[in-house]
Amino acid sequence: MTTVATVRGEVEAPLLGPTLMHEHIVNINAEVEKEFFDLAWTDDRERVLLGVVADLQQLKDSGIDTVVDCTAIGHGRDVEALRFINERVDLHIVVCTGIYTYDHLPMFYEYKAAMEGRGGKVEDVLTTMFVRDLTEGIAGSGIRAALIKTATDWLGVTPNVERVLRAVGRAHCETGAPITTHSVPALRNGLDQQRILAEEGVDLTKVVIGHSGDSTDLDYLRRLLDAGSTIGADRFGLYLPDAGLPDMPSRLDTVSELCRLGYSGQIVLSHDVTCYADWLPPRFGPELADWKLTHIPDSVVPALRQRGVTDDQLHEMLVGNPRRILGDGPTEDGPTAGGRTAGGR
Repeated sequence: MTTVATVRGEVEAPLLGPTLMHEHIVNINAEVEKEFFDLAWTDDRERVLLGVVADLQQLKDSGIDTVVDCTAIGHGRDVEALRFINERVDLHIVVCTGIYTYDHLPMFYEYKAAMEGRGGKVEDVLTTMFVRDLTEGIAGSGIRAALIKTATDWLGVTPNVERVLRAVGRAHCETGAPITTHSVPALRNGLDQQRILAEEGVDLTKVVIGHSGDSTDLDYLRRLLDAGSTIGADRFGLYLPDAGLPDMPSRLDTVSELCRLGYSGQIVLSHDVTCYADWLPPRFGPELADWKLTHIPDSVVPALRQRGVTDDQLHEMLVGNPRRILGDGPTEDGPTAGGRTAGGR
C-alpha cells in the first residue's frame, strides 16, 4: 500500500484523513536563532512550542488528522521543532522541501548553479538538495519531505525564480514528488508556473497552484484546472478585501461555483496560517480573527454546505484530493510511477 512520509514516519495514504494542504507550523531563521536566540524565540523555546502544540491539538479535536507544513528552505523550516511538537500531539505532519524566494538567492546557490551530483552527473545544486530531502531525509533527522514547494510572487518569473521552478520540475521528474506553489492570482502567474513546469516534463496533475483562492476570476481558475492541476483554496480566514484578498462570502461563492461546475476533484482547502514565526507580530487585529487553524472545520465547511456543496464534494476536497496528491509521491523504496525515471510522463 502507498505510504506518505511524515514527521513520525511513513503513514498509509488512506489513513491521512481530513487534511489541510497549506499551513506553516514553525518559521525560524536558522542564522538568527543560532546567533541571536532571544530575538528568534522572544521567550523560552519550549514554552513557545508548547503553545503551537495547543493550537494543533485544537485542530485535531476539530476533526483534522493531517497538516501539510509548506515551510521550505528560506522560509524557516525547522524539522527538529516539528519533531518536538509531533511527539506531543497525535496529528500527521507532512514536510516540504524546496526554496522559498521571490527573487534573491544567497551566494551559495548563485555560485553552485551546476555541480557534480548523484552518479557523477552534473546538475543544479537545488535539484540535488530537493532530491536528497525527498529520498534520504532532512539534515540527518530521518524525516523525509513528501512534496516540493516553490514560489512566484509580484516580481513575476525572474531569472532566479525560473531557475528554482526548473530545479523543482527536475526533482519531481526524478522522484515523482508532488509540487505545491505560492502564487499571485492577480498576476495570473499560476499559468507561468504551469508552463515552466510542463516544459521540464512535470505531470501537472501532481501540482497544487497555491493561493488560487485569492482569485474570484473563474476564467483564470478554470484554465489552471483544465490544464490538470489542483488549486489551493488555501487562505480561508485571511480576509483583507482592501488589500486584494477576498472576503469569506466571495471565497465561498468561488469554491461552491467550481464544485457546481464539476471541479471538486481538483480543489484543496487550507488557511496559510503560521503558528509561530520569528518575523511575525505575536497577534493580529480583529480583522483577522478568523485566520486560525480551526476556521475551516468550524465555519467554512458548514458555510459551503449551505451553498449546496455536497458531503461527497467536501470529502473530495479535504480527504480524497490530498490523499491522491500525497499518495503519489516518493516512497522509501524509490520513485513512483509518476517520476520520469520510473517510466512516467
